Amino acid sequence: MKYVKIYLACMQTAVSRAAAYRTDFVLGNLITLLSNIIFPLVTVLIYANGAEFPNWTMWEILLIQSVVSMSGAISSMISGGILWVTMDCVREGSFETILLKPLPPLFYIASSSVDTSSVGLFIGSIAMTVISAVHTGICGAEGIALFLLMFLGGISVMVGLDLIMAAISFKWVGNSRIPEIFDSVREFGKYPLEIFPESVRVISSIFIPVAVVGFFPASALLGRFDTLSLISLIPCAGFLLFGVWLYNRMIRIYEGVGG
Repeated sequence: MKYVKIYLACMQTAVSRAAAYRTDFVLGNLITLLSNIIFPLVTVLIYANGAEFPNWTMWEILLIQSVVSMSGAISSMISGGILWVTMDCVREGSFETILLKPLPPLFYIASSSVDTSSVGLFIGSIAMTVISAVHTGICGAEGIALFLLMFLGGISVMVGLDLIMAAISFKWVGNSRIPEIFDSVREFGKYPLEIFPESVRVISSIFIPVAVVGFFPASALLGRFDTLSLISLIPCAGFLLFGVWLYNRMIRIYEGVGG
């Protein structure tokens, strides 16, 4: 309960900070939302010009992409700031001040770097998910339960990857391009898995399970979910646990400014 109270207090502080700079908060969220509208617009243009993804309607594709955006917004608020805070502290030599705090370093950074710039994206993604679900229909209570399970798995793998990237920055300080590489990989989760070659399906389901970020949860809502896909939850949990372990391991071998 102690840690829950601390985290809630940090969230309240982040909200108060955003309220103090309302224009910056509104503009930042608007820019984030607009920058994530590109892929749905591309999908609309594809179907408007007579092309399509085989056996998938426009609204089904939009549902997948809206779930990806929603997962990305949540993971950004939870762990998006960990990478940048860690990288800046290691580069500037101020990470020692975090080690002196009476809290576990990872928890302190996660709670003190709650990101409010993705609130607009989160709200917009929920709206788009609901609209898409209304046009496609959902597969009852069982589909919703599977959706929530896979959705949590998708958030786990994204948070885990954020932690892994942050941990790497203890030794590789100039790794600011790593998030861009992951963002490129995550794009595979925005489309139906069956349109890709078998090798890509295996990689995006097991080795880097980005399919769990969008495709599998959306498939659960649509009643097109294969129960074998539940296996993908294992690497999702593995990424999260490994990310936590690696970050704490790198703290123990931290040598000072510049990594």
